[in-house]
Amino acid sequence: MALTLPIALLTLVPLLVVLASFLSPQPAVWTHLAHYVLPDVLRNTALLIGGVGCGVLLLGVSLAWLTAMCEFPGRRFFAWALMLPLAMPAYVLAFVMVGLLDFTGPVQTWLRAAFGGSGWFPPIRSSGGVVLVLSLAFYPYVYLLARNAFATQGRRALEAAQMLGVSRRKAFWRVAIPMARPWIVGGLTLALMETLADFGAVSVFNFDTFTTAIYKAWFALFNLPAASQLASLLVLFVLALAVIEQRVRGERLYHARAGGGERIALRGSARWGAVAWCTLVLLVAFVIPMIQLGHWVAQVWADDFDARYPAFIGRSVLLAALAALLVMALALALAYARRRYRDAGTRWLVRLATLGYAVPGTVLAVGVFIPIAWLDNLLLAALQPLGFDGFQVLKGTVAVMLLALAARFLAVGFQPVDSAMQRITRNQEEAARSLGLRSRQVVARLHLPLLRGGLLTALLMVFVDVMKEMPITLMTRAFGWDTLAVRVFEMTSEGMWDRAALPALFIVLAGLLPVMLLTRHGAPE
Repeated sequence: MALTLPIALLTLVPLLVVLASFLSPQPAVWTHLAHYVLPDVLRNTALLIGGVGCGVLLLGVSLAWLTAMCEFPGRRFFAWALMLPLAMPAYVLAFVMVGLLDFTGPVQTWLRAAFGGSGWFPPIRSSGGVVLVLSLAFYPYVYLLARNAFATQGRRALEAAQMLGVSRRKAFWRVAIPMARPWIVGGLTLALMETLADFGAVSVFNFDTFTTAIYKAWFALFNLPAASQLASLLVLFVLALAVIEQRVRGERLYHARAGGGERIALRGSARWGAVAWCTLVLLVAFVIPMIQLGHWVAQVWADDFDARYPAFIGRSVLLAALAALLVMALALALAYARRRYRDAGTRWLVRLATLGYAVPGTVLAVGVFIPIAWLDNLLLAALQPLGFDGFQVLKGTVAVMLLALAARFLAVGFQPVDSAMQRITRNQEEAARSLGLRSRQVVARLHLPLLRGGLLTALLMVFVDVMKEMPITLMTRAFGWDTLAVRVFEMTSEGMWDRAALPALFIVLAGLLPVMLLTRHGAPE
């Protein structure tokens, strides 16, 4: 309890601070929100949840089924290549798509030159464009989990259904999908939580959601109470989504087993249709955006890469490295406490400590800033008699950024560390103690060597997530303390897609590291 409670407070304090805004409602703030903000925000949020939910299910489940259960040319390649879009942040994919498909972009310009006239082209700056981009960015969450479910549930179950007279298509809907439901729902929930948390992509489209409304209330209207109360509504959305996921899963038991039987050999048009579908998604979600980024970078490299970029890269790497080390240490402490103390209190504190990944970065930024500002005022009042004439002590420091980032990504670091900890048996610990090792020596000489793989995975995953993270860095950094993600935001805010490509390319290349790790330890063939 003494070890886990302080770590859990990293997440609980920001959440409680945000939710506490309900205890002191401000009628003027709520009147303004109700008339000018909430109608558009609620409508857009509902549209995103519905549209992206359908999009990621269509893409993720269909691709997972094809690569896990069917045989067609290129299946092995597509099985891992379709996870590559995970390396591309949604805000990067957003500005690339706008740059490519806007009226002045290369696609429409070529169409006008080739066929004459202005013609009609689906507007990318629309609600449909936002849904398309976020579906392409987040479908790998559903794909990865659904593919694992299909590959491990056993192909013989489908063969048994077909022997009972059920057609292959009906067996897919009545056997395969119900058996894979927990994994599909889990991936869908992750995708929808990322959708609710997205700030960069919706900013590119000027599509108002809770995250952009929170940012504007804080930095455009300088109204922290309005930002806090909008954040509290977003927290309720996220918690409701988590409850719905648990209800949808229900209490049924699902059993996974090793895959068996032959894959479905696709023939004729179905065979090449599968190749075309996988190729189309991979091209649109990753290959074409990477080519466009490379083209823009080649155009601006000579003029844009100057003395500022080593600073952008240095700050990004420094922040990501410090956050990764902090999260790794906290995750190790949580995993060790969970192993050593098996009481209900410890289990709940561990669960609460890892709740931050489900909370949008804008919410955590508001929740961290409010108590830090209060503490800052106390420190200023105490230091002024000593001759201190500054206007802030803690606000805008790297320490505050690290607190918010640790709360946000602790779950990312905890999962691989805890999984590695579970592989260490009690017999190994007892054998070490029988050799005369004390508790600290057991940790140093048994746990840490065996946890090395899990710790390295946690370090890598958190490092890359922080490199890509935008809202927390943008909202809590000191003035002028810009990172690669902040540089992307500034350039895209001005519509300078080509100048945003250079920092974006650095971020995408860094994001390839965890994707390679996932492909190495992915679903069975």
